[in-house]
Amino acid sequence: MEITIYTDSSVFDALAGEWNALLSRSATNTLFLTLEWQKTWWQSLGEGDLRVIAMRDEAGALIGLAPLFFGASALAGAEVALVGCREVSDYLDFIFDRAHETACYQALIDVLAAPDCPPWSFIGLCNIPETSPTFAVLPDLARAQGWRTEMKFEDVCPIVQLPGTFEAYLATLDGKERRELTRKLRRAGEDAKLVFADNAETLDSDVRDFIQLMTASMPSKATFMTPRMAGFFHRAARAMFDAGYLELSFLEIEGVRAASYLNFVYDDAILVYNSGLDPLKFAHLSPGQVLLGRLIEKAIQDRRRAFDFLQGDEDYKHKLGGKDLKLYTLYISR
Repeated sequence: MEITIYTDSSVFDALAGEWNALLSRSATNTLFLTLEWQKTWWQSLGEGDLRVIAMRDEAGALIGLAPLFFGASALAGAEVALVGCREVSDYLDFIFDRAHETACYQALIDVLAAPDCPPWSFIGLCNIPETSPTFAVLPDLARAQGWRTEMKFEDVCPIVQLPGTFEAYLATLDGKERRELTRKLRRAGEDAKLVFADNAETLDSDVRDFIQLMTASMPSKATFMTPRMAGFFHRAARAMFDAGYLELSFLEIEGVRAASYLNFVYDDAILVYNSGLDPLKFAHLSPGQVLLGRLIEKAIQDRRRAFDFLQGDEDYKHKLGGKDLKLYTLYISR
């Protein structure tokens, strides 16, 4: 196996033609591991020393990527973390070809154990789905080096597996929830217009409208949206738009944008990333819930396989049919 370690952001351009193709062959094929997301995150929020470990087979084909950074204390004092960890990337993992996983995990361990590796004593690998082979393979290899490992529950991502029709989806809900959603959708009627940000020239102003609604919706979101984070949201929205992954929507009532969802479309699923609404204007029409219902209906019409609410165990996600996928953090210490 040929190993190349990239130490600056030029890696994203160097591997642009191979990165996402490898991701599609990996066990954790998620938007948050795409070249576009990883590049945007690192350039906007990354700190410390970048180390992207690229692995190739004897024929020169890319079979593994381990996007890491060192020295940033990104996770509970960890000195090594995955690019994207944490805050704004809901799923993370290593990007290994399914046919070469064991060899790639061993190569990763060899790099981390090598004398020329930057010094570390504590690794934190966050946001890894419970279904990942990382938990089945990496701890044993780490313990063989005499290192300690610990897996800690982190969060859940409630996911709705979408049926063929909206009526079939409604039938899966509890009777009270079904009646409430149906009533709110009917009451809003044609007065509530679903609008998508599909124009590249107006995207920046659309993102500003979204951020305004997001920060108005609750104090915690206003605190979260620092100028640095707002810059990240603008750059991420542009990158996702250019890649064809962005679904930024608004519910307009009487020409006013009353609610918004910033979602992504990836691997035939809708990823519900963040939301905002005016908590006072048109509150009687429940614009946030109406918009969400309309988006679920559209996802079914578009034949999407899943509606993923991403991280957080908020009650409404389960009431709307979400079933939990658990996320864990894997800690490795010398």
